[in-house]
Amino acid sequence: EVTEVMNGCVCCTVRGDLVVALKRLYQKIALFDAVIIETTGLADPAPVAQTFFVDDDIKRMYNLDGIITVVDAKHIIQRLDEEKPEGVENEAVEQV
Repeated sequence: EVTEVMNGCVCCTVRGDLVVALKRLYQKIALFDAVIIETTGLADPAPVAQTFFVDDDIKRMYNLDGIITVVDAKHIIQRLDEEKPEGVENEAVEQV
């Protein structure tokens, strides 16, 4: 089953929606092998991971087993070398 959260960036703006979706999923299927949360683009995984530790219900229902990062091998060096304006983080560098 695929549950899509469409209200913005899951890593920063829709953690509440993520919690609701995870609770709804658990009510449907309490015993399953895994839940995969795919974040599109350069998403910071920390806020998504924190969801599994901050909400008591989610902490009880789920166990965060790991975080996988996939990079575009063809373009990663270019992204890592990009110069950003002062005060702007190179998100690719932060992620890798």
